Amino acid sequence: MTHHVLDKKLVDLGNKLFEIFHLVGLFVIGTAILWASWAEVIHIISQGGPKIKDVLLLFIYLELGAMVGIYFQTKRLPVRYLIYIAVTALTRVLAIDIKEMSDLHLITLTAAILILCVAVLV
Repeated sequence: MTHHVLDKKLVDLGNKLFEIFHLVGLFVIGTAILWASWAEVIHIISQGGPKIKDVLLLFIYLELGAMVGIYFQTKRLPVRYLIYIAVTALTRVLAIDIKEMSDLHLITLTAAILILCVAVLV
């Protein structure tokens, strides 16, 4: 076997191992998202019903699941989904802690949300 053929076989093996690792990783992440979302649903039921913070957390799980699905299908990670998740997470913090926030903290969070929304448009 020539040196070039051996190099090609090793590269092909490395690519195949990476693809398997990639798929296993996506299934693990998807399973963790599903598990966490169902744990949250069970928690909501045990509380007697959802609060706004619970609904926003479920939206975060939904967006994470959509992101994994898109990554699984296209092998690309759209940055805008990460931005959507960040906006939802900041909105959740804003909705939950607004009564205890200082004015500066409120303005900072609102500005961060605005910057992220503009980033989606760009």
